[in-house]
Amino acid sequence: MGKLDNRVALVTGAVQGIGKAIADKLAAEGATVVGADIQDGATMKVDVSKEQDVKRMVDDTVAAHGRLDVLVNDAAIVPFTPWDDVTFEEWRRIMSVNLDAVFLTCHYAQKPMRDVGYGRIVNIASNVLLAGTPNLAHYVASKGGVFGFTRALAREIGKYGITVNAVAPGLTETEGVLASPHAEAFDFVQALQCIPRRGIAADIAPAVAFLASEEAGWVTGQLLVADGGMSHN
Repeated sequence: MGKLDNRVALVTGAVQGIGKAIADKLAAEGATVVGADIQDGATMKVDVSKEQDVKRMVDDTVAAHGRLDVLVNDAAIVPFTPWDDVTFEEWRRIMSVNLDAVFLTCHYAQKPMRDVGYGRIVNIASNVLLAGTPNLAHYVASKGGVFGFTRALAREIGKYGITVNAVAPGLTETEGVLASPHAEAFDFVQALQCIPRRGIAADIAPAVAFLASEEAGWVTGQLLVADGGMSHN
């Protein structure tokens, strides 16, 4: 018996990294998982920053499976841009995928949840919103927005039996991170953590699975930090 038996879960950014680990974990717990991504290999190919794509994604999920119980927003762009090089165009690009998309997915996904009086929304934030990590001003702003929106939405739709929470990973060993300048930060970050090893995507997924489950029904509007205790210091 899994904690998500007979549940239907929609996971964005599901092709690789943390999103894939979340999709795999939810499936292992018994959920029927619809993985959405702009990359090839997803159950649904979706640009989550486009309203029509998001509406179609939710409509097609409900049409295929009859319900939508869990939404996990993982899709995001992680830039590496020194402050002096952040243009408004890039600022808007990061916001459209990292923040606008969370509004859009929540806006459409909460409707079938409200219809049945049950739902779990988990937004992937980041511990950078606690640390103000350099070369990420627009990313930090977007993830701060995700958490602020999580708290506000929890207040708005709790009366419909829907919880809304956020998980904040620390630096995590994923394909995207290893291919970016952030890969140089692991030694520094490990020294700040309580648990001195590299975080991997599978470290993040169980926290999401808990918040996505029936067991977490009394937890809403919260930020669960999964970063090996880096933010503890």
